[in-house]
Amino acid sequence: MQIEFLLIDVFLYALLVCVGVYVLYVFKTPPLKDSWSRAFKRPISVASGMVLLFFLMLALLDSIHVRPKAQSPDQPTSAASVAKNAVSPAPAQALGVEPKSILDLLLKPLADARERSYSAPLAMVGFKKETFERDGLAVRDYPRLKFGGAHLSLNSPDHVKDCWLLSVNALIKAIGVNALFAVVLLLLSFKFFNPKAKSLGQLAAHLMKGHASWPIRTALLMYFLISLILIWVIDLSAFYHVFGTDQTGKSVLLIALKSVRTALVIGTLTTLVIMPVALTLGVVAGYFRGAVDEFIQYVYTLLASIPDVLLIAATVLMLQVFIDSHSGYFDSALQRSDARLFFLCLILALTSFTGLCRLVRGETLKLRELEYIQSAKAFGVSTPKILLSHIAPNLMHLVLINCVMQFSGFILSEAVLSYVGVGVDPNTASFGVMINTARDELAATPVVWWTLVTAFVFMFLLVISANLLADAVRDAFDPKTRLSLGRST
Repeated sequence: MQIEFLLIDVFLYALLVCVGVYVLYVFKTPPLKDSWSRAFKRPISVASGMVLLFFLMLALLDSIHVRPKAQSPDQPTSAASVAKNAVSPAPAQALGVEPKSILDLLLKPLADARERSYSAPLAMVGFKKETFERDGLAVRDYPRLKFGGAHLSLNSPDHVKDCWLLSVNALIKAIGVNALFAVVLLLLSFKFFNPKAKSLGQLAAHLMKGHASWPIRTALLMYFLISLILIWVIDLSAFYHVFGTDQTGKSVLLIALKSVRTALVIGTLTTLVIMPVALTLGVVAGYFRGAVDEFIQYVYTLLASIPDVLLIAATVLMLQVFIDSHSGYFDSALQRSDARLFFLCLILALTSFTGLCRLVRGETLKLRELEYIQSAKAFGVSTPKILLSHIAPNLMHLVLINCVMQFSGFILSEAVLSYVGVGVDPNTASFGVMINTARDELAATPVVWWTLVTAFVFMFLLVISANLLADAVRDAFDPKTRLSLGRST
């Protein structure tokens, strides 16, 4: 096995390194440390941050790809293997071996448990009637699933009871695991952090009453909830399809978990491209005004005048033609899909930075007339220093909340683009592809509802967590909000 880095993989882990460097910088900068501490002392930000951390871990596990090594030409081989290699080439690419992520390897049991067609969540028979032989007679009935409920007999009345028993066992297991974790955490806290409590019981009561300076109670409850859901899904997935299967018999849970990386990449990469471009152009246009302002306004007004969908569709189709005509640049279909996803993010950023640029320009026009900016000019502070130290920091709360709202919008935009056929590659798992598939399923009889519901739940958790965390961070970094909170207290 050899590790293979895709374009998106490099970006994600480079971003992770940058976040680590920024965290070290925050710990060394008291004002930043104070602002971030204020943000994460709110229970809602801790809860939403833990949900986002879970999704981020899924995306990172899905961004470590491995591929079986090709046979070395210097490796001694038998005459039979040489003759076999002369007929079929040895490299993994020639054999059609696609790279697999760590998440793919962890979810291999789900991928192997494939049915013939649709099956409802936690079902043991197919969703639609089929004609097949039973005891030598042709019957039309719901076919038995190969995997779902295979441990039960066909006419077993204990299907619902079995699901309840598995759920109760998962609950008991989660309580046991979390109780052990809580005891270890209390022992470590009592020994190394020197709490004021004189016993473990007092320390536990102190934390559960919410008297700590940090929302530890919220973090523990959120950890318990996430672990409970994980253990329940893992336990039931060993016997049933928890979220059902799609038309090809593939687990919907597997597709949803694989779609998390696509959603985070589209939201994060596009936002990170937009932020510096819009912030730089908006601040320069608002501060210098005149001809510079008119030129920048002309540029983003021209781009805003072009219909986004047409520009994105034309660019994606041109990109697809280039990929198809230069297939030698890519060793696998996964690399082609990854390249299309990367450039789709860049195209979305190109067509979406104008709104933030206008907002930053208008706020800069107001800030440049305030007293502290005029005082800085009077004391001879250089223009770059004024822009970086006085204007940009007072714009970050607006930039942050706007970017997070766009982060949510980009996830939804991918669904719309996939609907019209110019989004991500059809072979790439994404919530947009799931919703596009559900469009036809909702018109079927009977209605196949679980694909749309699963995509909705995952997208809702991802978007609402990002929005709640952004609200907390904005309130912590906004000077006006901090001033009003200080007066109220």
